[in-house]
Amino acid sequence: MALTLQERIAEVEERVTRACEASGRDRNDVKVIAVTKYVSLEMVSSVLEAGLEHIAESRWQDAEHKWKVLGDQGTWHFIGHLQTNKVKDVIGKFQYIHSLDRISLAQELQKKATAADQEVKVFLQVNISGEDTKFGLSPEAVPGFLREIASFDRVKVIGLMTMAPLEGDPELTRPVFRGLRELRDELNQLALTPEPITELSMGMSNDFEVAIQEGATWVRLGTVLVGH
Repeated sequence: MALTLQERIAEVEERVTRACEASGRDRNDVKVIAVTKYVSLEMVSSVLEAGLEHIAESRWQDAEHKWKVLGDQGTWHFIGHLQTNKVKDVIGKFQYIHSLDRISLAQELQKKATAADQEVKVFLQVNISGEDTKFGLSPEAVPGFLREIASFDRVKVIGLMTMAPLEGDPELTRPVFRGLRELRDELNQLALTPEPITELSMGMSNDFEVAIQEGATWVRLGTVLVGH
């Protein structure tokens, strides 16, 4: 028997709570984002009605209709690779962007956010694992990147994001998540941002408990939460 949405939410909540307890963390320090990119408008509506506030999409083409119907509800996160020509579509609609990975994108975000009189909260996407198939800045490039965008007053870097390799054993992802946390702490010692970087967006359906144990403050959950 397939679980209902409410049953999946309850199961995820229990697992998040256990992961927090195992690592001595406060449950309130971890926020769950429902990744709705593969599900229908009806399911997104059900997710919001069930009390999940944070939802995420990765392509504007797929998100547009959902946002037009439901955009006044919940908090919207853009988690996919963002093309510069799509910035105009997501500014003012998505409160968080999890995939800032290049200067040209930062420039376009600054430009469009200024024109819209908005501030956009962003996570720098960092390729901790070094996989060729993943987007993101190399860890070594992040300090220079932050210095380069220091004057971008409409682009607020609140955190770092990474994706771990898909492993059969989630324990194998631990070094990736630990690496992102350690990078965040190193960056805060360098004081390259007006305020400390506090957020870590890491962990998905197959590895979110390990990510929480290593310091995730946002986990991005698709299948385990909203189904296939």
